[in-house]
Amino acid sequence: MLLLLGIALSAAAALEPCDGKGTAVLVRTADRVLSLCEANRTKETMRVALGTGGVDKKREGDAKVPLGEYTLARARASKDYHLFLHVGYPTVKQRRAGLTGSAVGVHGPPRGFNHPSSTNTDWTLGCIAVGTDAEIERLAAWTNERKVRRIIIE
Repeated sequence: MLLLLGIALSAAAALEPCDGKGTAVLVRTADRVLSLCEANRTKETMRVALGTGGVDKKREGDAKVPLGEYTLARARASKDYHLFLHVGYPTVKQRRAGLTGSAVGVHGPPRGFNHPSSTNTDWTLGCIAVGTDAEIERLAAWTNERKVRRIIIE
């Protein structure tokens, strides 16, 4: 029975990725999906593009997306990507461990390419990019309205 219970719990977690995450932005890198988690429930999901170097950022310039839990800044205007939400990578602990990098964030598509197909391939230098201006605007509005300042990248 415990084994069946374990399977049922695993299946439930797969169905609700926000379970246990509270209220946060969740990026599941293997699925290339960003979820808006509110009170452990998914409110919206968006396809994303990641860095050309993959995941598990260690150093500046590796074009990888960091993994972990970070602070998330309020959206600011970006001439290249419409809106940009800075991700607090590296943390103090990561810096002490020798990890480097800056300018990691969640942003919209590149100017002139406002189309969901911009998430069909990984093209960023280590950021997380949604496919349309409308998506980044919804993300920014949601984080501002709910004062969400936490992003989990796994």
